[in-house]
Amino acid sequence: MPSDAPAPAVWRITLPHSAAAVPIARALIRTVLASIDPDSGAPADSDTAELLTAELVANAVEHTPGDEPVELVVELLPTGCQVEVHDGDPAPPGDLSRPDPDAMPDPWQEHGRGLLLIRTLSSSCGHRTTARGKAVWFTLPSPARPAL
Repeated sequence: MPSDAPAPAVWRITLPHSAAAVPIARALIRTVLASIDPDSGAPADSDTAELLTAELVANAVEHTPGDEPVELVVELLPTGCQVEVHDGDPAPPGDLSRPDPDAMPDPWQEHGRGLLLIRTLSSSCGHRTTARGKAVWFTLPSPARPAL
């Protein structure tokens, strides 16, 4: 039986395996979220979406070997949006769910805070294996709507 519910909107883009991927990804997420009707479930804070997207893309480029492109997928959900970054390395990105309290990033170092930001600022996050490697994802909720 077909559902009357519309299919979620999905945007996909293949990004180069280089530092140039980060500003492209930021521009895409900013454009997508700016074009969405606020009543459709888009997340309230596009700055957070941009930051977390940039972190995922930068991690994929920096920590995966080779020069295969990465893919950015943005899916609008009824409750917000989910952002995924696909890369060719099946190794997990680190612990996105339960950080080791002894492994907190050094605030004086330039690197090491990306996963902490993703865990802290998203409503949920994780990773899964794919046929070509892995997808690392986060979700952001839509803004709370006042009760009528």
